[in-house]
Amino acid sequence: MLQKELYFAAIGTGFTCLATVLGAAMVFFFRKEMRPVTQKVFLGFAAGVMIAAAVWSLLIPAMEMAESAGQNVLLHVGGGFLLGGAFLMLLDMLLPHLHIGSDEAEGLPSRWRRTTMIVLAVTLHNIPEGMAVGLAFSVAAQDAGSLSGALALALGMGLQNFPEGAAVSLPLKSQGVSAPKSFACGAASGVVEPIFGLITVLVASSITGLMPVILSFAAGAMLYVVVEELIPEAHLGEHSHSGTISVMAGFLMMMLLDVMLG
Repeated sequence: MLQKELYFAAIGTGFTCLATVLGAAMVFFFRKEMRPVTQKVFLGFAAGVMIAAAVWSLLIPAMEMAESAGQNVLLHVGGGFLLGGAFLMLLDMLLPHLHIGSDEAEGLPSRWRRTTMIVLAVTLHNIPEGMAVGLAFSVAAQDAGSLSGALALALGMGLQNFPEGAAVSLPLKSQGVSAPKSFACGAASGVVEPIFGLITVLVASSITGLMPVILSFAAGAMLYVVVEELIPEAHLGEHSHSGTISVMAGFLMMMLLDVMLG
């Protein structure tokens, strides 16, 4: 059964990784980076997708699994949720990274190159995404009824990963980095998704009854990224209605996908 779960997780996370790679490939077709308004829209859309995914694809299944196993929902799901947020907060504090459009690096002091820290900033976002998609497809391998939800999650993540890959490669090219290197940096930011997706499935499968905790852990990590990074970046500068509308659009899209594929 574990082999089947890993196979399903590899397919799901491979798709979302491919979407990032295809987005990064836009560096070969466009010379200019995205306009600030366009970046706000994509960031807001990603936030809406991740909020919906955290609730429908992670927290609700985690609560149902915990209840069916006779576990304490508050302890296992609530505790996992808090641990996930704390884990991403710790990474955010320790890992040197630089957000696109910013001149001030975050994390511990480092002499790493600017391009490296920009890739790491996007990588932080992709860690919980990989965990979420990997877990969703792992559950689908055990329960065919969950496959529609996993497909909706992968499709939603893929749609927001495409512009995310471009959002890494295009600014790098505009700063003088060669097109092939800019593409490689953008593509590399998505590789972390299948890596963390498969690792998470292995951990969840090795300990009986741990799946509700791992699911809620991924949800907490995703919501930390949304609140700490995506929503603030979607509202940089003047008061932005485009950022708010795009958050709602991303959330609505995930709801529609869940209904259509359900």
